[in-house]
Amino acid sequence: MGSYDHLYKTARWQRLRKFQLMAQPLCAMCAEAGRVTPAIIADHIEKHDGNRTKFFTGRLQSLCKSCHDSNKQKFEKTGIAYEYHCGCNEHGEPTDPKHPVNVWMREHGYESYDDVPGPPPPPRNRTS
Repeated sequence: MGSYDHLYKTARWQRLRKFQLMAQPLCAMCAEAGRVTPAIIADHIEKHDGNRTKFFTGRLQSLCKSCHDSNKQKFEKTGIAYEYHCGCNEHGEPTDPKHPVNVWMREHGYESYDDVPGPPPPPRNRTS
């Protein structure tokens, strides 16, 4: 936050936050990754930098604390988009379709991890 912290304490913001979380009770970033997580933060999609108009009329999204404090904050500070979650299934395979491994698989025509060829066999010992 910054010099605009006072805006978060206004009754107008509290109403907007409450409406956003009622309208979209689940985390938008988790939903994109196929997870169901309750949202607790009404997040400004576009950075407002204290501009009152952007603050009160800008588009919002509902996020869980984890997504807001990690992916969203990293993007705002660095400009680098962390567009995927690092969760894995019981086999250790990334679950987020936007994970680089899953993107690579789609680009190479693999539909499941079972389709991906394993590492090459070890070389045979040559006996001369």
